[in-house]
Amino acid sequence: MVGITVPARVRSAAVVMGPAFVVAVAYVDPGNFATNMAGGATHGFLLLWVIVSASLLAMFVQYQSAKLGIVTGRNLPELCREHYPRPVTRLLWVQAELVAMATDLAEFVGAAVALNLLFGVPLLPAALITAVVSFGILALAPLRRRRFESVIIGLLAVVLGGFLYQTLQLGPLTGAAAGLVPGFAGVDSVLLATGMLGATVMPHVIYLHSALTQRHHGSGDLSGVLRASRADIVVALGIAAVVNVSMLVVAAGAFHRTGAPRESLQDMHSGLGQLLGPGAALAFALALLASGLAASSVGTYSGQVVMEGFLRRRIPLWLRRAITMTPALAVLALGVDPTKALVLSQVVLSFGIPFALVPMVLLARRRDVMGAAANRRRTTFTGAAAAGVISALNLFLLVRTVVG
Repeated sequence: MVGITVPARVRSAAVVMGPAFVVAVAYVDPGNFATNMAGGATHGFLLLWVIVSASLLAMFVQYQSAKLGIVTGRNLPELCREHYPRPVTRLLWVQAELVAMATDLAEFVGAAVALNLLFGVPLLPAALITAVVSFGILALAPLRRRRFESVIIGLLAVVLGGFLYQTLQLGPLTGAAAGLVPGFAGVDSVLLATGMLGATVMPHVIYLHSALTQRHHGSGDLSGVLRASRADIVVALGIAAVVNVSMLVVAAGAFHRTGAPRESLQDMHSGLGQLLGPGAALAFALALLASGLAASSVGTYSGQVVMEGFLRRRIPLWLRRAITMTPALAVLALGVDPTKALVLSQVVLSFGIPFALVPMVLLARRRDVMGAAANRRRTTFTGAAAAGVISALNLFLLVRTVVG
């Protein structure tokens, strides 16, 4: 039997592929369900441009993170510890841990709501079930990374399939193209846009991506490895973008003009069943469950990377799991509206983006860190502009919320 010779370039690309799919799960977590579907239900297609812009920004940001890991063999928290003063490093670590808690809040609440919708499990016990299952998935990460990536990719496929099915049930859509024109409709739309940005450009996976790719440092031709990483990111985050657009489109098509209840994820599940049939409601709940389980595992993994990188300390995964899930359990135990909690958690995440993005941009332009692969001025300018826009949007939201 004649063997098939696989070109070295193809083998190199196959080895590098995978990390972006782990990262992509964070871009379609339950927080996206809450913000994107609330945006579509309330404002129709108005905020579609936010999702498209944020998805393109996410590709740029994640490539910068992946490049940092591949070129230096260090992840972003480690580089911050090595090149910035200790007070700055500690501040970055504290905010990253707060971001991790906000992330877990979204993922635990989302998965708990999904278990409640599917099986009638009360929210608090459902969150504990989520913790056990996600910890089982997470246990694969340290020693069986490829298997971990495969499980995450499988769950991402469930989310994609669920929303493609719902979108097909809507039939022809009119007016969606108008949503690609930037614009807002009051402070409420700015709040939702900020939440959508926080749910799409996730600060904790900016840290994580550099850790997932640092093992490829020195593994082959640098330009070839970077090309493969770009392809990985475009495909994985392209899929995430399709899911996010589908979320808003489904909510806009099903709820915006019909007047159906849309205040919570439970309302949306029920409304989809009434308007599009029981299959659409089942697809929504299954996608929400897969999203919560996958994103919860990825979030805890990134938290471990953050602590080890910034502080050179590790704690057992079960202890980190217990600490970061505490706010989510408290929210559910106190009876706080899950959907509102999800939206607010995404706003918190949006405030964390500059704390990850600015250090990364500053490090990636330095030749003493990146060598010949250091970013050019236009790339640095793009990253700085992105951080500036996000910070300005957050500041505007903060001022308008406090003052008016």
